[in-house]
Amino acid sequence: MKGKSHFILLVLAIVIIFAGCSKQKTPVEKMYDVLEKVVASEKGFEEQQDPLVSLEKKEKEIYDQIIELGMKEYDQIVKLADEAISLADDRKEHIEKETKSIKESEKEFKKAAELIGELDDPALAKLVQELYDTMMERYRAHEVLVKEYSEAITADKELYGMFKNKNLPLDNLEAQVEKLNESYKKVFEENEKFNKLTEKYNDQKLSFYKKAGLKMNK
Repeated sequence: MKGKSHFILLVLAIVIIFAGCSKQKTPVEKMYDVLEKVVASEKGFEEQQDPLVSLEKKEKEIYDQIIELGMKEYDQIVKLADEAISLADDRKEHIEKETKSIKESEKEFKKAAELIGELDDPALAKLVQELYDTMMERYRAHEVLVKEYSEAITADKELYGMFKNKNLPLDNLEAQVEKLNESYKKVFEENEKFNKLTEKYNDQKLSFYKKAGLKMNK
C-alpha cells in the first residue's frame, strides 16, 4: 500500500504542475493571439504582390509590341496576343490565391469580436472595437478591389482576342481600350482605398499594443 500511495502523490503532483502551466489566458493575451494569427494568415496575400506586378509589367511590354507592329505582322501579333492571354490567366490565379489568404485572415479575425466584451479596460475595448470596424471595412474593400481587378483582366483578354481579328473595325478596338482605361481607373481607386484602410488598421493595432503593453512582432 505504501508504494501505491507514493504513486498517487506523484500523479497529484503532476496534475498540479500541469494545471499551473495551463493557466487561462487573459482577454488581452487572447486578442494578441488572434491578431498575430491574422498576420500569419495574410502571408499568402503578401506573396502574391511581386508576381502580380511582374506579370502586369510583362503584359504591358507585350501590349506595346503589338501596337508597334501593326496588322502587317499579323502572325507575330497572334503569337503575342496568345502570350498576353496566358499572362492574364496567371494573374487571375494569383488573385484567387490572394483572395483565399484574405478569407482565411477574416475567418481568424472575426474571433476578435467575441473578446471585446471580455476586456475590463473600457479604453482598450474601445480601441479593439475601432480596430475591428476598420478591419471589417478593409475586408469589404478587398472584395470590391478583386471584383474590379477581375473584370479588368476579362477586358484585357477581350482586347487581346480583338488583336487576333484581321477585320476588326478600329472603332471597336478604341472602344475596348477606353473600357479598359475606365476599368483600371476603378482598380486604382479601390486599391488606394484598401491601402489606406490597411494603414489605418496597422496604426490602430499599434495603439492597442502600446496601451495593452504588448510587443509588436515583425
